[in-house]
Amino acid sequence: MTFIIAEAGVNHDGDIRKAIELVEIAAAAGADAVKFQTFVAEDEISVFAPKAEYQMQTTSRDESQLEMVKRLQFGRSEHEMLIQACERTKIEFMSSAFDPKSIALLADLNLRRLKIPSGEITNLPYLRQIGALGKEIYLSSGMSTLDEIIWAMDILIASGTPRELITVLHCNSQYPTPMEDVNLRAMDTMKRVLQSKIGYSDHTLGIEVATAAVAMGAVVIEKHFTTDRSCSGPDHQASLEPRELVEMVKAIRNIEKALGDGVKRPTDSERSTRAVARKSIVASRHISTGEVFTADNICTKRPGTGISAIHWDEVLGRVAGRNFQFDELVEL
Repeated sequence: MTFIIAEAGVNHDGDIRKAIELVEIAAAAGADAVKFQTFVAEDEISVFAPKAEYQMQTTSRDESQLEMVKRLQFGRSEHEMLIQACERTKIEFMSSAFDPKSIALLADLNLRRLKIPSGEITNLPYLRQIGALGKEIYLSSGMSTLDEIIWAMDILIASGTPRELITVLHCNSQYPTPMEDVNLRAMDTMKRVLQSKIGYSDHTLGIEVATAAVAMGAVVIEKHFTTDRSCSGPDHQASLEPRELVEMVKAIRNIEKALGDGVKRPTDSERSTRAVARKSIVASRHISTGEVFTADNICTKRPGTGISAIHWDEVLGRVAGRNFQFDELVEL
């Protein structure tokens, strides 16, 4: 089954109560994991770092990126509260670490798997530190070239993480992502070249691209969600609201059912239709005992409960063993 990550990110706005509410929403929607972001703002962002354009559109332009992120930072105690909330609601807790101290914190909290955000894919010391943990890794690839992904995977593997524990997530890091920039076919290229599991981290509006990615073989789907898209904050406007998250999970599970096992055969649900819709060989006029079956006295009609029309050539030239009335199913 597709592993569905409901990305809470920083949509808690620095409020632990709202973060716990997001856990509950993700669990109720049927997601497999709810993911947050772990960072020490001063260790991640310099005082000179500008905001991204999409962040300036959704937050104050007078506030620096560092000031914005500091408001959204959670410490160890908040992480422990979120883990407890996840245990209570039976959903996996995940987080993306953005700096060395945060990697160490998540490792100490004994998370099962870690997510590497797109911005860290060229961060050599970061990759070495997280790769040395030997945990399952989801590597997001927004803004990157195929060569950069190969390089990052090589670093993670050389640092101690087996290739089979790495899932690369195709991603576009514009919030929201324009449809013409999604390029889902890149997933096929990545799977072929990287020889690894492939997922998709979705920043488009709506749920159709995420479900399409599942149909194309994504084993992981990550999608931002929020309590209210009208909230002020960097990621709210490119996030799903609770009802939409429920719809996405349901759509993905339906797509999984629809994909099936790849074997072409009649299904149990269509067997009764086959008997009605297919054609049998019937008498096209009265046929007397001993008369030879020809194209002049037999034809094919529904239902498909008699001799199948596939046996037409075998019936031609045979002798009628009894009388048949018009439209009666022919027997041999």
